[in-house]
Amino acid sequence: MADIINPENEGDLQAQIEEVEALSSIYGDEWCVIDESSRIFCIKISNDLDELKLTACLQIILPPDYPSAAPPIYQINAAWLRGPERAKLANSLEDLYVEHAGESILYLWVERIREFLIEKAQSSETVGHPEKVNMTTEEELDDDDEDIPNFRTLKLNTENVHLFMDHANDEEVPPIKHGMTITDRRSTFQPHLAPVVTPRQVKTVLEKLYENKKIASATHNIYAYRIYCEDKHSFLQDCEDDGETAAGGRLLHLLQILDVRNVMVVVSRWYGGILLGPDRFKHINNCARNILVQEGYTASVDEANKSGGKIKKPKSKKTK
Repeated sequence: MADIINPENEGDLQAQIEEVEALSSIYGDEWCVIDESSRIFCIKISNDLDELKLTACLQIILPPDYPSAAPPIYQINAAWLRGPERAKLANSLEDLYVEHAGESILYLWVERIREFLIEKAQSSETVGHPEKVNMTTEEELDDDDEDIPNFRTLKLNTENVHLFMDHANDEEVPPIKHGMTITDRRSTFQPHLAPVVTPRQVKTVLEKLYENKKIASATHNIYAYRIYCEDKHSFLQDCEDDGETAAGGRLLHLLQILDVRNVMVVVSRWYGGILLGPDRFKHINNCARNILVQEGYTASVDEANKSGGKIKKPKSKKTK
């Protein structure tokens, strides 16, 4: 069945069709159409260097009023891309959009990301393989998963695209709470929590956290958030692994199980050199659950236990 097209967006749709055809021709198999009707695409980008090869997966949603009035919604998946570097690249893409507002921007974005990969590799030639920085062996084994887009999350974002453009009444950084740490085999986990009602507040909270040198130096800063949209009676939610494969999705699942709303939780992990295996996911969720209970987002520890599993202290006795 053909989609009903708003006449006001016919020009944008035609521009999108032409841009996608051009990109498909230029990038071949690297370009992938995920959902034509929802305008969801992705492209795998590499620096094309034999030594110090870096790759990233750019996931894209094209809103109905792109390119005339709105930017593409995007997400970059790359296990090696850390917080400060991720912010630097995001700012670069936003600057390109502002400079070329109203124009098709995807080709410029792809090539800017490629330039970033080349610059990153060249600047790291004397210090080893940059893609392995801040990655533990257990994450390296799962590295291929980083190129698999989380399209469920992307589709949620499509339904609430207008919220990403909302800059009003959310300039102040929400209050951020820091929870107790959990340490296991020299790895340390610490949760952080903030109330949020817009995606822009999520961004400001992350920026504020990264001002803390200790948090910025963490091996991973995993986060998830849920925002309740009163007008649509639905949730806007998203998550980020930050190199800890599948941890963000598990954290978001915990927030869903506990049915919390208008809150984001960040869990920092400092890797201690010893593999934890699946225990790392338990510690991440336990940290998150503890701070949600502490800040009153879930009624009690007992209720949290029923919903999300047993809270374990770092030095607990073995049970049968």
